[in-house]
Amino acid sequence: MRLLIFGASGATGRVLVSAALAEGHLVSAFVRAPGKLAVSHEHLSVIVGDVADRKAVEGAIAGHDAVLSCLGVGVPLRHDGAVIAGIGFIVEAMQRSGPGRLVYLSFLGVRDGRRQLGPLLGGIVAPLVLRHEVADHEAKERLIAQSGLDWTIVRPPRLGNGPATGAFRHGNGIRANSLLPTLARADVAAFMLAQVGDTTYSRKAVALLP
Repeated sequence: MRLLIFGASGATGRVLVSAALAEGHLVSAFVRAPGKLAVSHEHLSVIVGDVADRKAVEGAIAGHDAVLSCLGVGVPLRHDGAVIAGIGFIVEAMQRSGPGRLVYLSFLGVRDGRRQLGPLLGGIVAPLVLRHEVADHEAKERLIAQSGLDWTIVRPPRLGNGPATGAFRHGNGIRANSLLPTLARADVAAFMLAQVGDTTYSRKAVALLP
């Protein structure tokens, strides 16, 4: 499949790009700073642009089978309206010219998911320390949920490095079984790629936990 990945030069985005290429997909990586991508492959195309640039986003969307987003925040612990606007531009472009499938990486600390995180991450860190990032994720989730697209929102806990283990749970009735649940980015990437062709969580948000 031809996949377009936004946020491809971030920590999780780079893992997602590599995993998609390993699965044999044709990948377009939308990045603002191509030097940070540090991935090269014959099936990888790099699109340099800013997600806050409506025309750049529109130009990138056409010709792909699905869009995956690992867009986080530009500045940690602060509100980032440019990325929220960027998600809006992605949604608008997809509504006009397809594709219809969107997989978005969020965070389980959003208001209607944090009960699954436990008392430390869900009760203190997410609503207090990460309140600006959480609010931004919630705003982006609302734009996606109201879009009419075929979307899936993936909500992991803290992310860490390391190889994929496959030893994680997914669903909305699950709860953390440790104080600081952490999931490998490689496992999150594998799950996101699986959602491209899986309708189980179509137009749903889904929690991931170790």
